[in-house]
Amino acid sequence: MKPWLIVLLVILLLIILGIGGYFGYQYYQSRTAHVLSLQNTPTPVPTPKPLEKFTFDNLSKRDYSGSAIEIREPLNADTAQEDGYNSSVFFFNSDDKKVSGQINIPIPPTSNSEPEATDSAQMAETPAPVWTMPANGKFPVIVMIRGFVDRDMYQTGIGTNRAAGVLAQNGYITLSPDFLGYGQSDMPENDVWWERFNNPVQVLNLLASIKNLPQADSDKIGIWAHSNGGQIALSALEISQKDYPTTLWAPVTKPFPFAILFFTDEFEDEGKALRSEVARLEKDYDVRKYSITDYLDRIIAPLQIHQGTADEAVPFKWSNEFVAKLKNLKKDYKYYTYPNADHNMAGSWNKVVERDLAFFEKYLKETSE
Repeated sequence: MKPWLIVLLVILLLIILGIGGYFGYQYYQSRTAHVLSLQNTPTPVPTPKPLEKFTFDNLSKRDYSGSAIEIREPLNADTAQEDGYNSSVFFFNSDDKKVSGQINIPIPPTSNSEPEATDSAQMAETPAPVWTMPANGKFPVIVMIRGFVDRDMYQTGIGTNRAAGVLAQNGYITLSPDFLGYGQSDMPENDVWWERFNNPVQVLNLLASIKNLPQADSDKIGIWAHSNGGQIALSALEISQKDYPTTLWAPVTKPFPFAILFFTDEFEDEGKALRSEVARLEKDYDVRKYSITDYLDRIIAPLQIHQGTADEAVPFKWSNEFVAKLKNLKKDYKYYTYPNADHNMAGSWNKVVERDLAFFEKYLKETSE
């Protein structure tokens, strides 16, 4: 082979080796960088879901230890004997927040006099308050859960004070929580859904606190609820699976969030802002986990339901459908309807209260006296 050809072949070989080495080095560098990048990539952090703790399943698992119930300033100091009960502001703690409310404590009737209603028309059709002090010296308790009230017009006891007065005159302690953001309570967290989902928590913490009230028989506890308070009461019954006898006046029983969207047609923005909040919630959460309609099978308490046929706030149809579900589930309930009665039972109020007195007498007094 000619010398110049050998030189040419050597040069070509060196060129090939150089090109191969260059690309091999580049490949090695890229692979090394890729491996190092994988090693340095942080583990993805799940999106925080602070409202997950409020699902009915999670609320059912947590503890409700209760707190002291502190009785403060009187509300009827000048008329207590006439009313037949002492009414005061009370406070308890729900988790780390203070909640205020109205407490009524019965004054036992004497042999010479009986307490009379401050509004004679109110008690015109209801039985005169006749009861005796329980043998153990402690009163049965009714937790009163009001419906929606605009914050600007709210006063402690609004929505419950009339019925609470009659129950107190008949020997029941009544506890009507204001809820966070109302009365003298602390403010809720700055989230519309936290505020809503925390309402049953406040009720469950109050129920757990009754054992710390010296005048109360913590084995004899019932619930009275009106309108949206009915939704809160049913939530508490489903979460706790306790048998607190419960009476519901025109309760909100539709699924969440439909039940709240139904009422937005009268908003100034026709519900635009609330729909935006619902969309935000549904992006990260399964809203059925916060809805009473998915947990009706967990109710073990006896229920008494009242519904006016002329109710424009909670349609008559809602209660009919709700009762049909209770019937299918073979729950313990009584259902009363009142022709032409409105959302507040106007025209039938006395009859409703009379039935509630009989209901609570059956479950909270007959076995203890």
